[in-house]
Amino acid sequence: MSSPLIAIGVLDEITSLAAALAIGLVFGWFLERGGLGNARKLAGQFYLTDFTVLKVMFSAILTAMLGLFWLSWAGVLDLSQVYVPETFLLPQLIGGLVFGVGFVLAGLCPGTSCVAAVTGRRDGLATVGGLLLGVFLFAELFPQIAGLYERTARGSLTLPQAIGLPHGVVVFAIVCLALAAFVLAERLEQRPGGTSP
Repeated sequence: MSSPLIAIGVLDEITSLAAALAIGLVFGWFLERGGLGNARKLAGQFYLTDFTVLKVMFSAILTAMLGLFWLSWAGVLDLSQVYVPETFLLPQLIGGLVFGVGFVLAGLCPGTSCVAAVTGRRDGLATVGGLLLGVFLFAELFPQIAGLYERTARGSLTLPQAIGLPHGVVVFAIVCLALAAFVLAERLEQRPGGTSP
């Protein structure tokens, strides 16, 4: 079984960074084409009137998940060599809450704020500015919050490991959940006030 392309020497570090930049640009283009550089469109998610965010992001997650699963099943990719960030329950819960509040206030997440900024939208530029300020403050305050940051460590934890089910069962369940979410989103959008005619 093969490992990720850097580990087996197919890509060097510079080429992998260039590939990551190219993939990021293409993904950003698709986000813009999907209207996700527009804070009003993203805010529709919170008002249950426009589920473009759910559809685009869930589609991206499903594509990556199914790609990894089938490449692993075919023996092309060794999933044990794929980097999985460590889980820290408490700080990630706090970070998720901060992220959510910022998303509601700005109407943009970090990725879509970059898309909005590149297209010249002032709210995108302001959000990117706030994001960079937050990163700077976090780095400056890290010595004071390092204890909190390292609490409730769970290691590199995946969903199949966390719930104790086989990888294939979890993939199947997420696909079913996504299909149900897409159907529900379509129905909600077709209500009066939704985005679908």
